[in-house]
Amino acid sequence: MKKFFLSAILLATCAFTSMAQTPKFVFYFIGDGMGLNQVNGTETYLAAQEGRIGIQPLTFADFPYTTFATSYSASNGITDSAAGGTALATGHKTYNGCIGLMADSVTAVTSVAVWAREAGAAVGVSTSVSIDHATPAAFYAHQPSRSMYYEIGQELAKSQFDFFGGSDFLHPERQGQPSLYEQAQQAGYTIARGYKDYGKKAKKADKMILFQTEEASRKDRSALPYAKDRQKGDMSLQEIVRAGINFLTKKNPERFFLMVEGGKIDWACHSNDAATVYEEVIDMDNAIRVAYEFYAQHPDETLIVVTADHETGGLGLGNGDYVQKSHLYKYQRQSVDAYSRHISQLIEQKGEHLTYDIIKADLRDNFGFWASVPLHKYQEDQLKRTYDDIIAGRAQAKESMYSKVSALAETAKAILNRNAHQAWTSGTHTNGYVPVFAIGAGAEQFHGRLNNIDIPVIIGRVAGYK
Repeated sequence: MKKFFLSAILLATCAFTSMAQTPKFVFYFIGDGMGLNQVNGTETYLAAQEGRIGIQPLTFADFPYTTFATSYSASNGITDSAAGGTALATGHKTYNGCIGLMADSVTAVTSVAVWAREAGAAVGVSTSVSIDHATPAAFYAHQPSRSMYYEIGQELAKSQFDFFGGSDFLHPERQGQPSLYEQAQQAGYTIARGYKDYGKKAKKADKMILFQTEEASRKDRSALPYAKDRQKGDMSLQEIVRAGINFLTKKNPERFFLMVEGGKIDWACHSNDAATVYEEVIDMDNAIRVAYEFYAQHPDETLIVVTADHETGGLGLGNGDYVQKSHLYKYQRQSVDAYSRHISQLIEQKGEHLTYDIIKADLRDNFGFWASVPLHKYQEDQLKRTYDDIIAGRAQAKESMYSKVSALAETAKAILNRNAHQAWTSGTHTNGYVPVFAIGAGAEQFHGRLNNIDIPVIIGRVAGYK
């Protein structure tokens, strides 16, 4: 019934879209690393959990205007997030690693968020990772290297955008200089720590930065926890979007622009952790639902665009036969990163008393092995060899771009992927097409094959920014 109701609303409001005026309210969602197969795989995973073949559509995948875009950068056939983010923000190609500059590494280019501010709109930039990470940074900063986090943070304070949301600053301190928190406060920003703190401070704030709690940042300031690992009290991307809408409509009830990045889709793809990828896509869809609720109230004044900067991992939905068993991923109880930390703690606690039976029981609890996920004899042998390597001190952790995973977590993940009939070609980015979904005023302009640099230009044009 819920799905039918949503489809009915989509069909009914499409009639308004074709006659819409210039959008007053623009939402720009970027799923970092979210290629076509990440979307299709998530919908297949949702259907498989219901015990059927097919798809269970995500909210944004049902938007009436759907196409795809290329993602190559000025320097490489495969982009990184800095060049990809710059293209999606400014409409200009640049070299990998560069933020907000042309490929000459000197000429600064402005973003669609700046165009919106200059047109009188309230502006917000938000993400599920650190606010100075490549994709959000491309909307306000201009640096030759994405790793210049302190300099990027300084530009955030100078941007005068109305709202920022994310986990934290990655490197807020530099010896002999004021912290980024001090600089932001001097620039007129109120810093809230967590969604509840936002509720207390928002009314009196002129400009707002919403970070996770200090306790959460002490654990990991680089990002919000994965949706699969979220605990009570952890801030979510959905809460950031709610806060963004609330604050921007307070600043300007007539016009706003809000960029939202689902940043950890990419991180999970770098780890080839399909179960966590799908939950991250679902989590971003939940955040998009918040924007969609706003759209449903203002269908002829709102534009929502959803896309990605690149595909990560070369995800393949099939590994050599005509079978998929995506439902097996529901038995993975935590991200591979979290399981790796858990298993390291278990090894430390048990020491020489760590038996293979203990490992088997732990894998049964956390991956469903033997109980819900049948294993082949050679897979059981793989797990036993990994255990033997741990005991002998030979086990080697595997590093990806954002994590270092224990040998046992890596072996378990690979076995689950194999049994679910999913495959990966890479631990980094690929040149796969990225999807583009749009609904609302001006959404019909997103059609035909696009280049990623087309997307902000179309948004700016239909919104009347420049």
